[in-house]
Amino acid sequence: MDGSMLLVASASAFVASHVILSHPLRRPLVAAIGEKGFLALYSVVAFATLGAMAWAYPKAPVTAPLWNVGDGLWALATILMLPASVMLLGSLVRNPAMPGASNAASAQARGVYAITRHPMMWAFAIWGLVHILVYPVTRNLIVAVAIIVLALAGAALQDRKKAALDPQGWTAWEGRTSYWPFVAIAKGRARFGGLGMHALGGGLLVWLLATWAHIPLAGRAAGIWRWLA
Repeated sequence: MDGSMLLVASASAFVASHVILSHPLRRPLVAAIGEKGFLALYSVVAFATLGAMAWAYPKAPVTAPLWNVGDGLWALATILMLPASVMLLGSLVRNPAMPGASNAASAQARGVYAITRHPMMWAFAIWGLVHILVYPVTRNLIVAVAIIVLALAGAALQDRKKAALDPQGWTAWEGRTSYWPFVAIAKGRARFGGLGMHALGGGLLVWLLATWAHIPLAGRAAGIWRWLA
């Protein structure tokens, strides 16, 4: 198996294992080994498949870019990663979709949740899109597409699972929010605002640090550091 196919196989295993464990196998596994046992198994499989993908990535050849990447695409990518970082940090507080959360019925559609009820998943999807824009080589496309598919399909499947587990609470939460960004705001179900410092300040810090980290880790400047470094 060549490097590219090895990466495809590991990326497919990463996505499929998350979907299968989170949905069709979750209930029987929880019944068999308990909630804590399931979370431990899920974590082990997640890290193992992610590690396999990271191991396979450098073995795949670096192909020619599918398009030229100039300052325009870099500027767009830099701008997109800032709201993605804000949504990621904002999703860590009072998120009804987090494991063990039971606040869907009373949660407020404010901050990042006014934008979408799945801010973490959309942050990952934007990350994937940005990396496709600025590094359009085959091995990067494989990883980025896997992340996007897992994030957006996982969000949709999560809605179905949560609605089954908490029909009243999650249905009420869906009525105040939207899967697609800004749809609830456009329809008047939510109001933009209420982004706390954990989202704004934390997101800005992550945006600066994560893009700077490309210099020592990847040997290339990303984000604003492309112009400042």
